[in-house]
Amino acid sequence: MMQRRRLRRYNRSPRRMVRAVICNGDTEYMNMRKNYQKTLRACYLGFITQAIAANFVPLLFLTFHTDYGIPLGQIALISSVFFLTQLVVDVLCARFVDGIGYRRAIVASEVASALGLIGLAIVPDLCPNPFAGILGCVVIYAIGSGLIEVLCSPIVEACPFDNKESVMSLLHSFYCWGAVGTILLSTLFFAVFGVQRWRLLSCLWALIPLYNIYNFATCPIEHLVEDGEGMSMGQLFATPLFWVSVLLMVCSGASELSMAQWASAFAESALGLSKTLGDLLGPCLFAIAMGISRVIYGKYGEKLELTWAMLGSGALCLGCYLLASIATNPVLGLVGCVMCGFSVGIMWPGTISISSKRMPLGGTAMFALLAMAGDLGGAFGPGLVGWATQRAGDDLRAGMLAGCVFPILLIAGLIAMRRMARR
Repeated sequence: MMQRRRLRRYNRSPRRMVRAVICNGDTEYMNMRKNYQKTLRACYLGFITQAIAANFVPLLFLTFHTDYGIPLGQIALISSVFFLTQLVVDVLCARFVDGIGYRRAIVASEVASALGLIGLAIVPDLCPNPFAGILGCVVIYAIGSGLIEVLCSPIVEACPFDNKESVMSLLHSFYCWGAVGTILLSTLFFAVFGVQRWRLLSCLWALIPLYNIYNFATCPIEHLVEDGEGMSMGQLFATPLFWVSVLLMVCSGASELSMAQWASAFAESALGLSKTLGDLLGPCLFAIAMGISRVIYGKYGEKLELTWAMLGSGALCLGCYLLASIATNPVLGLVGCVMCGFSVGIMWPGTISISSKRMPLGGTAMFALLAMAGDLGGAFGPGLVGWATQRAGDDLRAGMLAGCVFPILLIAGLIAMRRMARR
């Protein structure tokens, strides 16, 4: 009798239960034991880190010009170097990140982001050429930003969450809130302590990636596909559906940034604000609208079919570009600008979710190449709008009319993807 009771207690012990689960090949219990919410929070902070990297230094352009005597023409290269570095990282991730491992690469992203922001406060004053020191630090934190852009999406996609499209949309909303927080809190800091204390603020912003190093080092991280089972770059290039996804990402990035780049101009003309306030208010309203869109889809997305939601977003985006291009009232132009932020909210994360569902073996290479396509669209779109504006005698409305091509191509790509899925 005593032996039976001992045997019962042994069989019911947690250690025995875990062994039984492993032996039976049932991983559901083990997944319940893992704290995937910690993984999600780490990725939230990762996107906030990326937003800090992209939006903090542009607030200091005039400060760099006055403090270091750097010509404005050279300062304009800072943003170009940042996005070019991200493009290079996207390509390299498609080739090498599976061999490095997700955890090592994402921890390295936070380390690089923190080092770049801390170095920004120290290195330019130590270098004979401050501009070279600034560019070096920008390259370092741009490497971290590029890794975050590529890795956070597949890390979340690999977690056993329900309704991943909504989770992905909510994840990407944290870039919007990070951008708004960076702009507003930095402006408040400068108002209270003075812009000459920007070095201290740079170090304070670095605390977020420093803290997130621990999160990524300890949270559970899964892989989308097993080693050797993911599609190679050659296989992706031979898949017609992949090229449609690339088109969607290019149009998503172009639709977003073509309008975002001109948000401050609309704010200045519509409300009669100064250049500084226009730079802050225009991009902030655009980012807030985009973040709201992603939060709404993250909350109610399970009730919507993603492709139809993106078609609606594309149609709304087209309407916003038309409103900005033909409205004679500048306030209506500003409304079109802000609502465009709402319309583009789910385009980037939605394309990632659709591509992951249609090509489940795409793996890291697919996510990296899609991120690169989005960055290319973000670089090409504003250039096209600027070129059309200049050709029309500096008429910004003509540039906005040229930007209509991106939501039109996005809608065409979504229709083509639906037809391919039926086949």
